[in-house]
Amino acid sequence: MPSPAPLLGAVAVDVPFTDTRAADLSWSLEHAGLPALARTRARIAGYRVELRVLGASHQVAVAAAGTGAALLTETVACLADPGREARPLPESARRELPGRLGYRFRSTVERHGADALTERVAALIAAAEAHPASVAASFPGDPAAVTALAAGSPGPGRLHWTTWHSYPQSGELVRTETHLSPPDLPGRTERP
Repeated sequence: MPSPAPLLGAVAVDVPFTDTRAADLSWSLEHAGLPALARTRARIAGYRVELRVLGASHQVAVAAAGTGAALLTETVACLADPGREARPLPESARRELPGRLGYRFRSTVERHGADALTERVAALIAAAEAHPASVAASFPGDPAAVTALAAGSPGPGRLHWTTWHSYPQSGELVRTETHLSPPDLPGRTERP
């Protein structure tokens, strides 16, 4: 029996999930770049941004647009590698990055029935496509098995991205939201 068609706007990848549920996810700002199944690159608000879909996970790499200097790589994935810096997925985190760049991260887990999850994922993909930079990938077996990322800017020097990881087998939708802002703009974080 063929797999159901992916949702419109999502790139179909022929790779199974490597994460199986929300509780398997970890968060890191120190993890090296990983191979991407789908990606998009953009220049937004003075930053070079690369949105990467991993196996039902994501990385967002951010560099200064002018110099190309790497600022951060946010990874939300199953990171059980010994010796790697990874933490369980937090509900929120704040960091001050080099150059006193403020970083704010939030995550939530929603639980849905099969039909509601499929509808929610379809709406999220449509919303993601409205951003200056977005990428969505659907995985084999279920049209709601999707990872999507979207980035934009709420104002000069500010960068914002949202990601969604759906796990139809457990009825979960993980949403993360990240904001970067320079020290002279509201929303900056304090030193940890």
